[in-house]
Amino acid sequence: MKLMSSFQTSDAEGDLQKKYSDANRNHRIKTVRYGISGLIFAILFGCILIPVQAVIGAEQKPLVYMGSDGKLVYTTDGQGNRIGDFSRCGYMGGGVRIPDLPVVVTLSPLHGNADDTARIQSALDTLACRKPDNRGLRGVLLLKRGTFRVFGALKLAASGVVLRGEGQGEDGTILLGTGKEQRTLIVVGGKARMSEVAGSRQKIADDYVPWGVRAFELDSTKGFSVGDSVVVFRPSTANWISDLGMDRMVERTGTLQWRAGGYDLKFERTVTAIKGNWIQLDAPLVNAMEAKYGGGFVYKVTEEGRLRQVGVENLRLVSEYVKGQENKDEAHAWTGVSLDHVADSWVRNVTTVHFSHAVNLGAMSKFVTVQDCACLKPVSLITGGRRYPYSINGQYGLVQRCYSDQARHAQSTGAKVCGPNVFLDCLADNTHADTGPHHRWAVGILWDNLKGGAFNAQDRGNMGSGHGWAGAQQVFWNCETSAICVQQPPTAQNYAIGCIGKVSKGSLAGRKSGYYESHGMHVAPRSLYLKQLEDRLGESAVNNITIEEQRNRSIYDWLKKRLAE
Repeated sequence: MKLMSSFQTSDAEGDLQKKYSDANRNHRIKTVRYGISGLIFAILFGCILIPVQAVIGAEQKPLVYMGSDGKLVYTTDGQGNRIGDFSRCGYMGGGVRIPDLPVVVTLSPLHGNADDTARIQSALDTLACRKPDNRGLRGVLLLKRGTFRVFGALKLAASGVVLRGEGQGEDGTILLGTGKEQRTLIVVGGKARMSEVAGSRQKIADDYVPWGVRAFELDSTKGFSVGDSVVVFRPSTANWISDLGMDRMVERTGTLQWRAGGYDLKFERTVTAIKGNWIQLDAPLVNAMEAKYGGGFVYKVTEEGRLRQVGVENLRLVSEYVKGQENKDEAHAWTGVSLDHVADSWVRNVTTVHFSHAVNLGAMSKFVTVQDCACLKPVSLITGGRRYPYSINGQYGLVQRCYSDQARHAQSTGAKVCGPNVFLDCLADNTHADTGPHHRWAVGILWDNLKGGAFNAQDRGNMGSGHGWAGAQQVFWNCETSAICVQQPPTAQNYAIGCIGKVSKGSLAGRKSGYYESHGMHVAPRSLYLKQLEDRLGESAVNNITIEEQRNRSIYDWLKKRLAE
């Protein structure tokens, strides 16, 4: 077990893992329950709230706090679980400024009602045929200021291609989605395929590996090398689903009980160190690995077909619709930009008007940044499946400095989302539903300095077709809400730290309260993600991806002035 001391880990991670691994090998792990029983909070206007369970250690230390050396210190629970490092999220693994590529092809708007779809697509295809430079970049298609009519969809299907306009305002470059077909206006994606390397699968040796750690022991590390792309595989067993209660949700029409094998999780990681049978990864686990639930495995993967260095920027997307049918019409361009089967890519300075969804990151996206975007005046029914402006379904995604108005789920994740992922410094006005994990066990999401509407991480039961436990290891950090509910799923935890807003009971009674810390008062650091990034890469990495308003704490004012209309 002394091997861990030679890893270059932060916050004494090696010592932590030595302790929990020794305990597992001797079968001495005990579940320690923390709490302040009977603690009841009251808010203004005489509203009596539910008991808030403070899940902190015996010394009453916060879970994350500033150490004497200016870096973050992490507190663990009785099983070694801790809040993990989210700083690898975003373009190129975090802390890297999005590049400004040179313009190669330029188009100007046509006059009249001509359809520009084929003309723009042809220019994109021409750019895709260019030989990439040594960084894999091909260049920019610039759409000049004015209005382009797009009856179909535009597809970016080659690495190193950027679609750029001359501004996201009304006086910028407008792509007008015409016609009555419900569709995505800009589709970014390849045809990625990930294959397990035969014979590389190794079982995790420990009976319990906590969430939040990066290093653990395998039966063998033979065949693994630093730099390998791997998958950490967590099976979904029948007894785990039963312990969650997800095989016996109250039935209603369309309810789908969870089934073994249908909730397997595959976390993409890179090997950063190996010592003996210990392996260290670039980002932490965000779900515990437990032998009694099938344990976990690590295997090498090969990948092909993922696009890289693709961008959409400086555009205003507007969807036609039937005037007077703002809360009814759904026969129109539906999603602004979708990205899937992509990595190290971005969407920035894009405003959508009358779309139901602004930007969606698919399940095979990773290391994608969405920033400085707005979703305005959505047109649709106000009911399920509509008005999700910013949705992350992949891994290592970062959505920052984005605005929405009249959304339902302003920031959300879908089913079985494998974190880490981050939403940072976003503002939502006039919301019709909640922000948070939307359904079916999304894990390892940081909701960092978000403002607007209700925030929840809860058991949604038979909502939808059986959403159940929407997420685990959800961290709400310094958020400002109308109401917030974090519940503790069996085998997991959800956290609300430094958040402001009344504490609500959630949709279903009888669920255990999650972890609340410093409720009603913000904590330091202001942003967990940015401080973790600084601890890992230094202040310059933070400066690379932030603006002054984030650093001087005036970001909500900036969002309102810059993106709201």
